[in-house]
Amino acid sequence: MSLTKQGRDYLAIGLLQWLVDWGVVVGLTHAGLPVAPANVIGRITGALLGYWLNGKLTFAGDGTAMGTTQFQRFMLMWVTTTLVSTWAMSQIDDVLGLKWVWLAKPAIELALGAIGFVLSRYWIYKR
Repeated sequence: MSLTKQGRDYLAIGLLQWLVDWGVVVGLTHAGLPVAPANVIGRITGALLGYWLNGKLTFAGDGTAMGTTQFQRFMLMWVTTTLVSTWAMSQIDDVLGLKWVWLAKPAIELALGAIGFVLSRYWIYKR
């Protein structure tokens, strides 16, 4: 499958993931939950959706799979990017406040999404 098509599909699924993730974070923090746990819950929600859609659509093909090994790789990447995202958002909250967290989350997730694409294409979904 071409890099262009995979990139386009990954971006579309990533946008859907991000909307779900961001909506959960905003909703939970608006309801009073602290930023760090709200961010983790939002990322879990988006991650499960993204893992399944990307495995079935974006990276499906010869030489790829969605099994235990691929899910373990995905989880390693997800835990690492969640720690980075949560740390960054907590720092922004401490220094600039909650409204800046809401605004900064898209930029943080876009940068982490680019890393996720490379790892997904060349490592996570490979047999």
